[in-house]
Amino acid sequence: MRNRIYSSTFLVLLFVLFLVIPVGQSAFGQDCTSLADLRIEDTNLLSATVVPASEDLPEYCRVLGYVRPAINFEVRLPTSQWNGKFFMAGCGGFCGKLESNNSRINAMNIGLKRNYAASTTDAGHWGETVFDGRWGLHNRVAEIDYGYRAVHETARVTKNIIESYYGNTAKYSYFMACSNGGRQANMEAWRYPEDFDGIISGCPALNLTELSVYTTWLATKNRGPDGKDLITPAETELARKAVYEACDGIDGIEDGLISDPGSCTFNPGSLACEHPDQADCLSQEQVAALRAFYQGPENSSGERLYPGGVPFGSEPYWELWITGETDEVSDGLASAISTNGLRYLVFEEDPGSTYPIEDFDFDRDPPRLEHMGKIFNADHPNLEAFRKHGGKMLMWQAWADAIVPPLGTIAYYNAVEKEVGNRQATQDFLRLYMIPGMDHCGILDGPGIMDDGFDPLTAMEKWVEQGQPPERLLTTKTDSTGAVQWTRPVCPYPQRAVYDGEGDVNEASNFKCINPNP
Repeated sequence: MRNRIYSSTFLVLLFVLFLVIPVGQSAFGQDCTSLADLRIEDTNLLSATVVPASEDLPEYCRVLGYVRPAINFEVRLPTSQWNGKFFMAGCGGFCGKLESNNSRINAMNIGLKRNYAASTTDAGHWGETVFDGRWGLHNRVAEIDYGYRAVHETARVTKNIIESYYGNTAKYSYFMACSNGGRQANMEAWRYPEDFDGIISGCPALNLTELSVYTTWLATKNRGPDGKDLITPAETELARKAVYEACDGIDGIEDGLISDPGSCTFNPGSLACEHPDQADCLSQEQVAALRAFYQGPENSSGERLYPGGVPFGSEPYWELWITGETDEVSDGLASAISTNGLRYLVFEEDPGSTYPIEDFDFDRDPPRLEHMGKIFNADHPNLEAFRKHGGKMLMWQAWADAIVPPLGTIAYYNAVEKEVGNRQATQDFLRLYMIPGMDHCGILDGPGIMDDGFDPLTAMEKWVEQGQPPERLLTTKTDSTGAVQWTRPVCPYPQRAVYDGEGDVNEASNFKCINPNP
């Protein structure tokens, strides 16, 4: 009888204690605000505060700090119902911001919404925008932080904070990002193979120095003798119509998607004017610029300086990346990326703010970028340590990506497969998915899906935690109201999705994955 009374009293006390646990205290007893007093090597913690639940985010403990000298980070810890896992988001462009939800790709709130402990970093510097490279001027420490140190150090500190707050280590750790964030993803797998169990790398800017050559090529080849753009939105629309007319149906169905741009043989010369006063056609200078876009950068000997050029089918997105939004507002982001990269980042000795990108010499200058390539570039195909760790990598690439050409991503995958020596052994830990019609990172709406049109994280979770590799990714195209327009599978490269000839072409179930040239 006495034992029963003691047991009942104990349960009541537990219940009362539960009621008086301070807001922000974890289920393991650690108070959120006390995290600011943690002592972590080479780290300064600035604040730890509770943020109330809002919309689709749970209540969380927000921790701000920096790893010396200047890698700022933010950690968000669900105060209840933690799923036991860690999610880290990367950052796009030249970083420089602590952004939690700037997109549905480079955003730690993707993980927080699923009750992950989540974090992100500014990559070791501040920038006015993510295309601001001024922080790199004569600042090798900041360039190293951006190149490879910031993600690794933020992951280290986040894991320390997670263990302190929850009293337990994370069961699984995931990294997901796009563009420069994709570069960070591959850099992690190569340099720090034990940081993450699963890595999702989208449209990765793997070779940052070569990519600067590519963006410089786009920006300079589009300049006429008068300094004005040769290809404006008006000429882009001519090219778009002609390319889609020539290439849309090569996959057997005309559906507004170019499923395999590599099979397209569109000739820009077909748009050349036959007469000087002819309308709806291109001058010889404009045709030359268009050829240069699709061809990609070369030196005067015809040697390729990047694995490919602007893909056929990317024309709907040129206004952001190449031409500017209107005939009056020229210069897409390729010009800004090129200008900031050349002035402040990719040369061993930075030329500075007065350097005009027109001075870049495609014969002399590419070899001069090799020094910084050792800091920035993540196209190293030897991922053996990551594979032995048991890590899984899901890479995806937009086929209509005008700013990170898809052939570069394919070349990287092929190099890894060659390094491993066997396709099946490669795809046991690394798979690549080429997504038709999609803009870089799914930023702009167009023929393909946007960034919310597929769910690579769930696919990765099943692969890592249940041993189920993704045999296909489901992509969903919606309209402005959210209504589904079509669904399609995306297959592991080099397989491609082919309509089986029966049923609705807008239903993913009517497509199958086949190997090329069976």
